[in-house]
Amino acid sequence: MLKFLLIGSFLGLAAGISPGPLLTLVITQTLRHGSREGINTAISPAITDIPIILFSLLVIHEVAQFKITLGIISIAGAAFLLYLGFDSFIAGQPDVQAKRDSGGSLKKGMITNLLNPHPWLFWITIGAPYLYKANETGLFTLAGFIAGFYFFLLGSKITVAILVDRSRALLRQRTYKWIMRLLGIALWIFALVLVLEGIQYLRV
Repeated sequence: MLKFLLIGSFLGLAAGISPGPLLTLVITQTLRHGSREGINTAISPAITDIPIILFSLLVIHEVAQFKITLGIISIAGAAFLLYLGFDSFIAGQPDVQAKRDSGGSLKKGMITNLLNPHPWLFWITIGAPYLYKANETGLFTLAGFIAGFYFFLLGSKITVAILVDRSRALLRQRTYKWIMRLLGIALWIFALVLVLEGIQYLRV
């Protein structure tokens, strides 16, 4: 059990701090609406990963068909990231007194995670096989792998949201606008990457 707990913890931490659309969205929503919205974005994988895991377990042996599905998901995700990037690029100065529930961050995080092929790839190529192996050892081993993975995945992203929020009030108007524009450009870059990946998947 300890082996799978450590493996799950390492994989969760690596996924949590890796640059990507969801981590960028965590930072963006925190800057615009505060740590609560950033945390809402950060916890979205706990909801959206459920169908991803189930789907991965069902189609793990059907790689060819799954690549076509990944291509469609990737291109749809690119379109959504283009929208989020534009939304960040035109963002105005944050209102420190703004309502903290105005960002719709949980919904944005769920859509971003569902339309990002990387969680799907992770669970198909790494996560699902480990789930099978852990389950063969026992239910507690399986629970340990999942607990370690999500504790560090969600915990690392929540930590990022808290740290960003603490420096939020110190940002000057011009600095904030440039940070949001850079984040918007980053989301556009991720969108381009997803388009290229989607085309590659569809060509297979």
